[in-house]
Amino acid sequence: MSTVAILGAGVMGETLLSGLVRSGRSAADLVVTTRRPERAQELVERYGVRAMSNTEAAEAADTLVLVVKPQDMAGLVEEIRDHVQPGNLVVSLAAGIPTSFLESRLPEGVAVVRVMPNTPALVDQGMAAISGGRSADAPHLAEAAELLRSCGRVVEVAEKHQDAVTAISGSGPAYIFYVVEAMIEAGVVLGLPRPTATELVVQTLFGAATMIRETGQHPTVLREQVTSPGGTTAAALRTLDDHKVRAAFISAMEAAARRSHELASGHD
Repeated sequence: MSTVAILGAGVMGETLLSGLVRSGRSAADLVVTTRRPERAQELVERYGVRAMSNTEAAEAADTLVLVVKPQDMAGLVEEIRDHVQPGNLVVSLAAGIPTSFLESRLPEGVAVVRVMPNTPALVDQGMAAISGGRSADAPHLAEAAELLRSCGRVVEVAEKHQDAVTAISGSGPAYIFYVVEAMIEAGVVLGLPRPTATELVVQTLFGAATMIRETGQHPTVLREQVTSPGGTTAAALRTLDDHKVRAAFISAMEAAARRSHELASGHD
C-alpha cells in the first residue's frame, strides 16, 4: 500500500483522513502536516498517523493530497517542489486551481489530479469530481478516486467541466440549506413550532433524495406523482413558477460557474 500524505489537515483534510482510516487504510501508511504543532499532535493521538513537515511528507509519500486554501497553494508548492519525485501523484482539493498551475511548478512527470469535493464528505456523503492533468493516467485517476470514495461518491469529468461541477455540487449544499431554511420559516409562519417544522422539512428532504436514488426514476416523474390536478402541490408549484424560481436557480448556478472560471483564470 502506498504512503499518502495529507498536506493541510484542517477540516476537509481530517475528513479525508478519518474516511481513509475507517475504510481500512493502515495508519502506518498515512502522514499529515499542519501549521500548528498542537493540531498535529491531536491528529497523531486520534488516528495513530505520523506528523511531519511539508518537505518531509513530500519526501516520504507516494501520493500527496494538497488540502490548503487556494491562496496558499503557490507557497506550498514552492516549498515542496524539490522534494517531489517524477512518478508521484499529487491530488489537489483546492477550488479553482487548474492542473496546469501545479504542473508548471512541479517536476516534469509528476501526475496531478484536480478534485472538487463538497462538505457532505463530513458525514461520508460527499460528492467529488476528479480530473486528470497531462501526466495523470488511468491508474492515477483510480488511486485518486479510491481516496475520495472513503467519504462519498466520485465521478470523473474533463477538467473543462470543473466550473460546472463547482456550481452544481461544490456550492450545491448551500442551495439546499437555503431552501431548507425557507421551508422551515414557512412552517413557523403557518403556526408550527420551529423544532417540528425542522423535523418535517429535514425528513422530507432526506426521503425525497432517497426516492430519487433508490427508484432511479426521473425527478419529473416523481414530482408528477405528488402533484394531483387542482390540489395543494399544484397550487404551490404554480406560485413557484410565477416567481420564476426554476429560472432563478439556473441563473444562480451559471453565476457560480462564471465565478469559478474567473478564479481559475487567475491561477493560469
